[in-house]
This record gives sequence, C-alpha cells and structure tokens, in this order.
Amino acid sequence: QEAIQQASEIAQGNQQQAIETAHLLKGLLTVDENVVSYVLKKLNVNLNLLNQNLDAEIARFPKVSGSNVYLSSNTNSVLQKAQTFLKEFKDEFVSVEHLLLGILGVNDSTSKLLKEQGVNEKDLKKAITELRGDNRVTDQNAEATYQALGKYARNLNEYAESGKLDPVIGRDEEIRRVIQILSRRTKNNPILIGEPGVGKTAIAEGIAFRIIKGDVPENLKSKTVYSLDMGALIAGAKYKGEFEERLKAVVKEVTQSDGDIILFIDEIHTLVGAGGGEGAMDAANILKPALARGELRAIGATTLDEYQKYLEKDKALERRFQKVMVEEPDTQDAISILRGLKERYETHHKVRIKDEAIIAAVEMSQRYISDRFLPDKAIDLMDEAASKLRMEMDSVPENVDALDREIMRLEIEREAIKREKDDRKVQDLSEEIANLSAERDELKAKWQGEKDLVDAVNNQLEQIEHYKLEAEQAERAGDYGKVAEIRYGKIKEAQDQVEKLKA
Repeated sequence: QEAIQQASEIAQGNQQQAIETAHLLKGLLTVDENVVSYVLKKLNVNLNLLNQNLDAEIARFPKVSGSNVYLSSNTNSVLQKAQTFLKEFKDEFVSVEHLLLGILGVNDSTSKLLKEQGVNEKDLKKAITELRGDNRVTDQNAEATYQALGKYARNLNEYAESGKLDPVIGRDEEIRRVIQILSRRTKNNPILIGEPGVGKTAIAEGIAFRIIKGDVPENLKSKTVYSLDMGALIAGAKYKGEFEERLKAVVKEVTQSDGDIILFIDEIHTLVGAGGGEGAMDAANILKPALARGELRAIGATTLDEYQKYLEKDKALERRFQKVMVEEPDTQDAISILRGLKERYETHHKVRIKDEAIIAAVEMSQRYISDRFLPDKAIDLMDEAASKLRMEMDSVPENVDALDREIMRLEIEREAIKREKDDRKVQDLSEEIANLSAERDELKAKWQGEKDLVDAVNNQLEQIEHYKLEAEQAERAGDYGKVAEIRYGKIKEAQDQVEKLKA
C-alpha cells in the first residue's frame, strides 16, 4: 500500500496521470530499504545507477494537467503477477517482494533496466528466500520481521573482531561466573546487577572478545553474542502489537539458531512493562517461555534499584535469571583498567597520557566525585583532560591570538587617522604593525612546525594500532607468517620512525 501510495505521489509530482511500473519501482526503493535494497544489493545491482535510470525513464512519460491518477495497464499486470507469486510463496498478503518479482515479469522498459544489471527471476527468488528464511507474510507489516537480528541487534563478535570495542581488563571472576551459568542446561541466563558505571556492558563485550580468541570452554566456542538494540526495536512501532511482533521475530531467530546465539539485553528492566498497556501483554512475557526452556540464552544487565523495582516484582521472570553481582572495582583494579584503555585514548586524542595522570584520575575521582562509580568516573576524567589538551594543541596559541587582535586594533586606528591626514602618526602605526606582524609570523611558524611534528608522530602511532589489530586477526586465522612479518617488520619499522621523529 505504502509503495503504491508513494508511486502515485511520484507520478503527481511529475504531473503525470498514469502510474507506470517505473513509478512503482521508484516507490518500492523509497519506501522499503530493508527488503528491496537488500535483495538488489545481494544481486550486485548498482542502486545509484538504477535510480538515475528510473528518473530519466519517468521524465520521458507525457505530462498531463489534472489530478486524477490511475494505474497503467503494465502496472495492473504487475499487481496480477504479484497475486500469482503470493500463492507460490504461500503468503496471505501481497508484500514488496511480490511486487518486485511482478515488475521483473512484465516486459517493459523498467524490467529491462533490472535485466541490464543482471537480475533474473531465479536469482531474485533465491535472494528473497535467503532473506525471509522460514517466515511467511501473514500480516500487513511482515517486512519488519525479516532478518530481525540484523536490524534490531548488534553483532558484538563482529565488533570485537574489527577492533571497534574497547579492550576489557580484569573482571575475570565475573566473566567466569557468566560463562559457567551459560553452560547450564536450563535457566542458563545470567543477569548482571551493579551500580551504573561499574562496567556491566563491558563484561558482555569481554565474553565476545574471549569467544573470538577461543579463550572459552569448548561448548561456547561457536557462539555469537548479539546486543539487543531496544531503541531500534521500539522506534517506528506505530500499531498495537507491532513491537511485540518484532521482539517475537528476534526471539524466533535466536531459538532457531539452536543455542548458537547469546542475546545480551542491556537495561533489561525496560522490557518489563514495555509494550504493556491496558489489555496488552508486556515484552517480558514473550521472553519467559523461551527462557524457561533454555532455548533462548540471554545475558541481562540492570542496576540494583531497577532490579528491585521491576524484576523482583515479576517473580516468574526473576526465577529465569541467575544473579551475578558486579561490584565497583577498588582503586588498584581501576588503575589497571585505565592502564589497559590508555592506548585507545592516546590514539583518539593524539596525546600521551602519563602513568601519574592515570593514578591521579582514579584517586581524585574517588575523593571528589562521590555520587558516581569507578571505573566510569575515572575514565571520564582522563577523557576530559585529554580532550582539553587536544583542543589547546589544535587551536592557535594564546600569545599569537593576542598579537592578531592587537594588529587588528592598530589597523583600524590607522585607517581612522588616514582620514585626518596625519602622515607622521600613520607611519608610526605602520612600523608598529610591521614589527608585530613579523613577531606573530615567527611564533606562528614555530607553532605550525611543532604541530606538524606531533601530527607525524600520531600518524605513525595510529598505523601501529592498525598493525596490531591486523596481527591479532592473522593470529586467530592461524597465519603465523603474516603475524611475524607485521610484529617484527612493520610494527618495528613504525616504532623506529616514531623514535626518529621524537629525537
């Protein structure tokens, strides 16, 4: 419906009365990015080129004044073909993929555009089946449930693999406990409970890290950790029950994976009562049966207050989870956590962080920020200080700035005196401006030289970080020749370059 509505708007916008197949395909591409764009990309279709060709095609249609739009004969036959495909796929509603197959089946200029890019019916059906899996279209908004995990969750293993997650330091006791609970047969769902900022999310990321390194028991080696994105799950769920459908689709995908997917639900208390209104069941009830049977392995995370307020009231849900308390680390542990993160922050801010600064960040935050918890507050301090220093390095030094303002003031004064025809004063001012300009240029050149040197060092350090990540990936793949080449060749070379620049 939305696609046809969009096609009609495109036709009206171009002052055309007949809704042609080109309008319909353009409408499909605009309305539904998840299905049509995904399927066409899978078939290596250049979407930008396709859009340009469609625009050119639409511009060729005759323009007519008048507001009544109707479906052209080609578009009507697309809808008839869509009905045939609907029966073939055993669906109950016409969805965007039926329309796409219909457009391809009608021999006109639009289907030619698709065929020119190598799209044929067999490959298109195959791509659609891959996307849909076992799902059938049983309601008007079935597209929202395809590939639910990819849409509503983030793959933490992939993030850890590509180095997008910060390293997890310490927390071995908690990670071991979580792994032990995950290895149980039933009720294998740990819930991390701790104050905000003590690093509950980091533990889930730590498990993803360990899985890709193979540092877990045999039964967890093939697992993938997905982090549920509550924002994406709730966003745009306009109708009653749509949110629950999406959640159900996620749960279905996780259970179908036969325990290969571990779902991490941050802020799990938001699920209790989410979607629950008058006469509606809340999201927690969708999870309960799967959790109890041990089909859905979930790691929850919430704060102590929220746990008492929401989860303890729901006794059935509380029973499904095994509690893992995450305490605030002591000063010594917090210092070692910050030492582990130091390199990441140095690379980001392009400054060096001394060990004394790390110790001071932990001790000062512990002494003066009493309403927050380690290591979060200490990391914030280190981040804030590094960003302040970086800002000072990037901006023009104060003395140069002061000279700039002084020169500007004198130039304004000189222009004013020129009108009074006082040549001597004008000459004095010009000399003063020239002296100040020379001083400013010298200082600016010195600052620029230092800045260029710092940038060169930072580029090398970034390169070293990149090499380290490459070496880790090669080590996991078992390519030890490449590991040796990177560690003892490329990294060594870059480190020598850094020493040379510093000297």
